[in-house]
Amino acid sequence: MPQNPPDFYSILGVFRDATQEEIKRAYLHSAQRLHPDKNTAAGETELFLTIQQAYEVLSNPNRRKQYDLTLPSEAFTEKHKYIRYAVQYSRPSLVYLQEKQILYALVKIEPSERQSGSLPAPPLNICLVLDRSTSMQGEKMNILKDTAVQLMRSLRAHDVLSIVTFSDRAEVVVPASINTDIKKHADSIQKITPSGATEIFQGLNAGLNEIRKTISPDRVNHIILLTDGNTYGDEQKCLALAEKAALLNVGITGMGIGYEWNDVFLDALAGKTGGSSVHISQPRDIEHFLIEKFKSFSNIYADEVNLEIRLRDGVETNFVFRLQPDGGQVDVASPLRLGPILRNAPLEILIEMIVHPQALHNGPVTLLEGALKVSVKSDPMPVAPLLIRLNREVKDEPAASEPPKSILKAISQLTLYRMQERAKVAAEEGRYNEASQQLQRLATHLLAQGENSAAKTALLEAQNLENSHAWSASGIKDIKYQTRALLLGGGKEKN
Repeated sequence: MPQNPPDFYSILGVFRDATQEEIKRAYLHSAQRLHPDKNTAAGETELFLTIQQAYEVLSNPNRRKQYDLTLPSEAFTEKHKYIRYAVQYSRPSLVYLQEKQILYALVKIEPSERQSGSLPAPPLNICLVLDRSTSMQGEKMNILKDTAVQLMRSLRAHDVLSIVTFSDRAEVVVPASINTDIKKHADSIQKITPSGATEIFQGLNAGLNEIRKTISPDRVNHIILLTDGNTYGDEQKCLALAEKAALLNVGITGMGIGYEWNDVFLDALAGKTGGSSVHISQPRDIEHFLIEKFKSFSNIYADEVNLEIRLRDGVETNFVFRLQPDGGQVDVASPLRLGPILRNAPLEILIEMIVHPQALHNGPVTLLEGALKVSVKSDPMPVAPLLIRLNREVKDEPAASEPPKSILKAISQLTLYRMQERAKVAAEEGRYNEASQQLQRLATHLLAQGENSAAKTALLEAQNLENSHAWSASGIKDIKYQTRALLLGGGKEKN
């Protein structure tokens, strides 16, 4: 029997209608990862040659046209070798109206059934970027140093852990290396002494340089930034560096200790790479958060999870929030950087779309079409994109059926999170009474859900805003991260 021709589109990870520019970009990305000068692992030279062959055919319009004639017809399917997705909607159909409508879509992405078995944990290439400014002295730094040594002792033979400290300058305490002299580096870690001011860019830049020494597509390449303060004057440089890290498939997690750090900045910084920020209110919790983060790295199935979206005229993506594995707001600019897919938990995002009347017509309407692109750690070959389509029927009357409970819960919790965001904006603009009222409404909803501790915090902050026209040192961060925890299903104790 004649064999089917190799699927050069899948090899490059593009759709069959890809433009010449998209084909070129996909080839350059794959070639950079698998070039024999950088990768000497068995089989990777052959992979590079296969990618080169695919590009030689598809980049030539005449050869591509002839090649396309040999391919079987392609029909839209949700089946994929590596990943699958499912969607739940807040309403079964849209309605013909002369006003805008809001539609929520809860998208769950996970490994396909054929890939859901046991897979080896991916090797790590992690850099700890640690704030050693004067404010870190004492318990914070002592716990941080002990935890760094503990993590180093837990490394497997093929893992890489580098450590960079920063104040107003950066220092590489543990350089990136596969073979680590644990005793020597443990001594170096214990000698870290806090001093100086906080300039995060210095640390991030040195950390990214360490990551690049052993960067590889089959590794989890990630920076963990820990700080207890604000950086001054270099925020834009930090954000530009995060965009550079994202292009290299290097993730960033921001961990803020105490209450003096800028949560909006750390959210934006990490969000550029599909990461998120973490609030560590007490120094004693540093060890727990760092160890849990390392455990999550070992469970990564795929990363570089980007959703390139095209919207129908008259449709807007107003808000995108990642529910799990790490909660956080996602920048709505395409591509959406969604964060990793874990082996033991799906990636879930909630998309809020605004649909204007001009988007509606007879029959089903495709509101959003997206190409989901991932990098699977167990396979160095580029993975073909998965086409995602969000469709709804349009009817004359609204449907009587209720939305699924899972999406109702997600929308309800998201509403609480956005209430505290609106309160924060109102306070920043000097509308303190309005901010206080938002927090009082938030407290009422939290009490109704049994979240007594979070409700108490919101009420105290509402009173504080009325009396002093300012947040308390801890209030805004406690409220933000408590309501974010609700979205993850991790509500606080019900006192």
